[in-house]
Amino acid sequence: MLRMSGVLLTLLAAGCASTAPGQDPVQLKLAELDARVARMEHASGNQVELSQRLDEAQASLRELRGRVDELEHSNDELRKQQRDLYADLEKRISAAGGASAGATGPAGSAAPGSAGAASTGAAAATSPGAGGSDNGGGGAAAANTPSSVEQAVYSQAFDALKAGSYSVAITGFKDFLGTYPTSPLAENAQYWLGEAYYVNRDYEAAAGAFRAVMRKWPDSRKAPDALLKLGYTQFEQKQFAAARATLLEVTKKYPGTDSARLAADRLKRIPAQPPASAAQ
Repeated sequence: MLRMSGVLLTLLAAGCASTAPGQDPVQLKLAELDARVARMEHASGNQVELSQRLDEAQASLRELRGRVDELEHSNDELRKQQRDLYADLEKRISAAGGASAGATGPAGSAAPGSAGAASTGAAAATSPGAGGSDNGGGGAAAANTPSSVEQAVYSQAFDALKAGSYSVAITGFKDFLGTYPTSPLAENAQYWLGEAYYVNRDYEAAAGAFRAVMRKWPDSRKAPDALLKLGYTQFEQKQFAAARATLLEVTKKYPGTDSARLAADRLKRIPAQPPASAAQ
């Protein structure tokens, strides 16, 4: 009896020793469940992170769409302004060509400040008020007919302007003014240099060119247009106080002219000045 009990105890001990704790089915099942829970928690965490990233991406997309809309609106405005600039320049060039072709009498008899008074022909250049004097140089140049070379150089620059080659026109007019500063065509070259700068949106250079017209030829036919376009240039630079003063000067100095009418129209587009208290 004692011997059998010993054998049973020995067998039980051997059985317990032969079963590893890790191979217990219950433990294995628990370990598997723990692993699945860990994977689910990890996946859930990834989903939360993905959701956050998606929200951020959607917010960025909305912001980008807003910026695109703003840019498209700005581009539309720029295109409209560019069309207005081209239309204005074409109108002035056409008027200049018509005035040159139809000038049978003194060009000085034309209404001062007419919207385009550039002369490409010798008759317009030699007529009174066509820029035959250079007041900025301290002496008067003879109101004579430009040489064929002067006419050819000027016409080349003016033709480039009419063709829309503004950079070429700018270079041509600058070369002309540097070579023939006292030419009867110098006043027109200076004015159209300003127009070429203006339509090319180089407003700082345009302002300088228009001021040069008024400084050198203050009593010429180009002075009203130059003063008007100086006001336009200041308007485009958002120098509204200066633009208002310049355009008001046009209306007072040249009443009843096209330049005065155009100045009055542009004055309506200038934003109202803020109250003095708000400005402080």
